[in-house]
Amino acid sequence: MRQKPTILAREIVASSHLFRVEALQLRFANGVERTYERLVGRGVGYGAVMIVAMLDADHAVLVEEYCGGTDEYELSLPKGLIEPGEDILAAANRELKEEAGFGAHQLEHLTELSLSPGYMSQKIQVVLATDLYEESLPGDEPEPMRVDKVNLRELSSLIQHPQFSEGRALAALYLVRDLLTQRGVFQP
Repeated sequence: MRQKPTILAREIVASSHLFRVEALQLRFANGVERTYERLVGRGVGYGAVMIVAMLDADHAVLVEEYCGGTDEYELSLPKGLIEPGEDILAAANRELKEEAGFGAHQLEHLTELSLSPGYMSQKIQVVLATDLYEESLPGDEPEPMRVDKVNLRELSSLIQHPQFSEGRALAALYLVRDLLTQRGVFQP
């Protein structure tokens, strides 16, 4: 395993309501020094969850929401922040209820994904939700989200959809498709 660079200094160089930009002064094992910048979350960083909620053996829930980063309405999986003191599965069920109007009797933590580890510290927990039931909770979204679905057999065409661009969501859907296939629940 390679030796990680030594952090010589770290400084917050910019800050907003959601993010801080941290500059890291690094020295690599070969003596080369560089400054790296990365986005770090505000506060103590409780994390976030992304939910692959299965309506049946073939279909996962998608939600449509406005995304400031792309200035577009995008389709993705339900997701949100983990509240202080809340565990991953409870957060996943709460966010699913707030964003899609479903709860889940079965929740399983699958993995942790990063968005862009080269310059962001944030990670998201991927949760599989099955045995859904209808239940809504008020959320913090400024407008109701439209709920849609995707057939796991059509993931390759989903990436052609003009409203779908989130790589983490696509990775989570492929992960669940493969997992459900291995378990004999999904037949490709």
